[in-house]
Amino acid sequence: MTEPSPSPVRVLVVDDDPLARSGLSMMLGGASDIEVVGEAGDGSQVTRQVEQYGPDVVLMDIRMPVMDGLEATERLRRLPDAPQVLVLTTFDADAHVLRAMRAGAAGFLLKDTPPNEIVTAVRAAAQNRPVLSPSVLRRLIDRASKTNVDEREFRAREKLAVLSEREQEIAVQIGSGKTNAQIGASMFLSVPTVKTNVSAVLSKLQVNNRVQVALLVHDAGLLDEED
Repeated sequence: MTEPSPSPVRVLVVDDDPLARSGLSMMLGGASDIEVVGEAGDGSQVTRQVEQYGPDVVLMDIRMPVMDGLEATERLRRLPDAPQVLVLTTFDADAHVLRAMRAGAAGFLLKDTPPNEIVTAVRAAAQNRPVLSPSVLRRLIDRASKTNVDEREFRAREKLAVLSEREQEIAVQIGSGKTNAQIGASMFLSVPTVKTNVSAVLSKLQVNNRVQVALLVHDAGLLDEED
């Protein structure tokens, strides 16, 4: 008996440039496992479109009129069962991207990213995998704003204090960009055990993805301590 094909990844494209929206929609629509369910021209339309079309992933431009992609991402990620958000930007490691990451975006893409990589990123986001390589993540963190460092460190350490000792160690490993398999090897744990602990870390910290964990660990100064 033939197994049913998995449902395609449903995508909402948000960009104020009609040509950019059309290009992204055509490119994504060419993948057999992706369906573009809607388009929006500014951030103020996103919540309504998400409620109407139920996308798995929102491809979100940052710079738009009426409401930019940052505020739209923050509002969207506060919704129950919110879709994953991939942020589109022309600036590598822009401070705006950091704000989007803190809001819960799954990752960011430069607008000149090759089409096949955008398709791959959408698939990864739909599977709740962050679209940031460890090297890009560290570069983004290293170039983050240095304002209110002491306050951010205090708040981050306060949040991380809810974790057990093992969970804190796993959080630091996540901050270093390690995969579950790499964490398991370094801590002598099975991958299923690591997955269970990672889920506990996300739940206790009330965050959506590993990128937010990495940012918290960085703000707390724990990556520097590890080095």
